[in-house]
Amino acid sequence: MQITRQADYALRAMLYLSNMDGNQRAATSQIAEDRGIPPSFLAKIISQLSIAGLIHTSRGARGGVTLARPAAEISILEVVEAIDGPIALNECTLNPSGCPFGDDCPIHSIWCDARADLVERLRNTSFADFTKKPA
Repeated sequence: MQITRQADYALRAMLYLSNMDGNQRAATSQIAEDRGIPPSFLAKIISQLSIAGLIHTSRGARGGVTLARPAAEISILEVVEAIDGPIALNECTLNPSGCPFGDDCPIHSIWCDARADLVERLRNTSFADFTKKPA
């Protein structure tokens, strides 16, 4: 499994916002420049993160982007799934009926266990784990 470039950029943007003071707003142009994200691509990502309720956006001279919740309350999993959808190492982990081997597949449980471990780790890792400021 490999996350998309879009999810990687979303994580970079969220890390940037996580390291700001709570009352500060960041200009998307500054996030794009600082994190090496194409500005037009970041605009789409910001929209998706806003729809998912992970960030707040405001327009105008004093506008910008802020986290919708404290960094400690936003998981890596939320961001990846907001951009890429549910994590699946194999199609059968989300849709077991799609497997031609069904319940007889000896590998199915390995895929499901690995997916569960990955999801749990991403769910339990918040952006506060990566910030330079106290949580």
